[in-house]
Amino acid sequence: MILIAASQLDIASLNIKQQILNHYPFSETNQSFQQNPTYKAEINNQKITLITLNQESVTAQNLPQAFPEAQLIVFISRHSSQSGKPTLTVHTPGNFADAELGGLPKTVSTCPAVAMKDALKALATQKEQLSLNYEVSYEVTHHGPSLNAPAMFVELGSSEPQWRDTLAAEAVAHAAMSAIQTFNPKPTESAVIGIGGTHYNQKFTRLALEGEAVFGHMIPKYAVANINADMLSQCIERTLEKVSHALLDWKGIKSEDKTGLTSALEKTGLKYMKI
Repeated sequence: MILIAASQLDIASLNIKQQILNHYPFSETNQSFQQNPTYKAEINNQKITLITLNQESVTAQNLPQAFPEAQLIVFISRHSSQSGKPTLTVHTPGNFADAELGGLPKTVSTCPAVAMKDALKALATQKEQLSLNYEVSYEVTHHGPSLNAPAMFVELGSSEPQWRDTLAAEAVAHAAMSAIQTFNPKPTESAVIGIGGTHYNQKFTRLALEGEAVFGHMIPKYAVANINADMLSQCIERTLEKVSHALLDWKGIKSEDKTGLTSALEKTGLKYMKI
């Protein structure tokens, strides 16, 4: 079963949820979750459950306990940034340091790398088909929850005008559903870990959109100082796909962090390439 989670506290989330219900054959069940209706569908042999949380998605740390059969959890969510730039994003949750926004300290979620790539490509396709003036981008691993189940966020941002944009919400709905319909809980593709660069790494985004790499966890420049062999091992182990190597955005890593990073990579035995 694949779980889609929306939030009552999130305008964009409710907007995306409504677009999913408008365009896909979900039926309301006689069950509820947190006193909200639950919807179910079976599409392309995938059993899908859609729920609505009464809490912010980043705090849904106990969700896998409520749905232990979930093979993938997709949070449909707002994306916020001070720039307010119209952006459609996808990322996996987790924390490389303190848990400032949900989740657990120094704990990342299991990353569904192929599903993230599929969602990213679908966002790019929807942007073109719907003539949206939005950027499409990976975000690095950040914020909660920190889940053992494969989890990803597909987001609409970056401020209230975009959160209320019905057409952009439709794009996110289609992208999430596209990734869900092709999801394989036992993927055969390998993944890479991306390290360095900004929170919205355009190099990694371009490589994924051009089919040259499938990214799992992505660690930005600002988090590299927190990365040791244990955290790298966690990123490898908490990727649904087999991790073949790391791609380093070498110019996007602080000089003072490079020696520690390469030492940590060598301790884990993970091969790496500088780009």
